[in-house]
Amino acid sequence: MQALVLTLDMAGLPQGWVGLEEAISYHAKKLVAWSIGNQVAEFHGGYQNNGERSCISTKSMLAIKGSMTRHIRSPGLTNALLFARDRNLCAYCGQQFSMRDLSRDHVAPMSKGGKDNWTNSVTACLRCNTRKANRTPEQANMPLLYVPYVPNRHEHFILRNRFILADQMEYLMAGVPRTSRLLG
Repeated sequence: MQALVLTLDMAGLPQGWVGLEEAISYHAKKLVAWSIGNQVAEFHGGYQNNGERSCISTKSMLAIKGSMTRHIRSPGLTNALLFARDRNLCAYCGQQFSMRDLSRDHVAPMSKGGKDNWTNSVTACLRCNTRKANRTPEQANMPLLYVPYVPNRHEHFILRNRFILADQMEYLMAGVPRTSRLLG
């Protein structure tokens, strides 16, 4: 797996994961305001008139000129991100499972007015989800072992990429709240 470069806005907020070629193109177009982290790639081009070969290198995190986070909204809810947020732990029995043995459970069932969002969704094993059925945790006598929450921007970028470089992880973890389950 090829390393990805974390792009940031001018204020240092994560914007996206890009491949090395796209990162190098930002440098070539002179769109990089500043960069931090370790050097992850070096691309060599043609030879100049003076005999020197052109070379562009990139670090693991790039701030792109002109980019500013306009509206910070919550990340889209998917099962993969939900299971990653909850570390594949069932909210009811507390056991860890593989993704194929997990499901999304709505704490307040959607048929009873519950919403399909981060704060109403938890990871549940198939057995517990079936047992809880179309009831609230209280009605099913199955208390939640943890409280669902919306991941912040830094957590979202960690949850989206399985191959984060050490310096990128250190940068992203600095923006993760102390209450995050990613720290536990």
